[in-house]
Amino acid sequence: MNCISAATAGTATRIAAEIFGETGKSENAFATNAVIETILSRSAAKYYDATATLSDDQIRDLVRIGTSAPTSFHLQNWRFIAVRSPEAKARLRPIAWNQPAITDAAVTFIIIGQLADASTVPDRLAPVVEAGIMPARLVPDWEIPARGLYDNQPQRQRDEAVRSATFGAAAIIYAARSLGLGSTPMIGFDAEAVHCEFGLAEDEVPVMLLTVGPERAGNWPQKPRLPVADVLDFA
Repeated sequence: MNCISAATAGTATRIAAEIFGETGKSENAFATNAVIETILSRSAAKYYDATATLSDDQIRDLVRIGTSAPTSFHLQNWRFIAVRSPEAKARLRPIAWNQPAITDAAVTFIIIGQLADASTVPDRLAPVVEAGIMPARLVPDWEIPARGLYDNQPQRQRDEAVRSATFGAAAIIYAARSLGLGSTPMIGFDAEAVHCEFGLAEDEVPVMLLTVGPERAGNWPQKPRLPVADVLDFA
């Protein structure tokens, strides 16, 4: 189901044409590119339909898509807590700066990154070997450099936790948008309190909160960005 409005799709098409026009791409090509429409029409939602819900299967599908995002050495070092019951929302809101979206959105994901642990590489690659994608003899060729990169390197381990979790969150954001759902990544929360209240493990980092759900009126469209010339250098 693609619930992006015609007006929003038109804006996305115009932006895409402005970005890629000099390459000779036609506006019609972008009008039919659902991925580009989704990316360029996404905006952070502030107002949610507080009466709306998402089913367990819808939440699982969003996380399944999130876990298709890339991770270093296929570590998949992430976890997601779907805060969707009234009781769980009531526990989260006071430690998330009392933001209304926590209770109004259908679900708030606690996006968790796990410290990079190279010892998990063989287990993570076992299904890859079983599927015939990678020969088993190559597994040490992944585990050994992973150990060299992360073992006894706490800052790198934490950096990788944040990277992986952010990639997963981004995939959920765009998947939600493609289904006509609003979303907002949020860093306004007490990380230590979230860690304690929701029972995170010692090697887990609450990277962000991500509200997702049907929107109500009043949200802004995507805000203008800096010109590409201001942020891009060629080398």
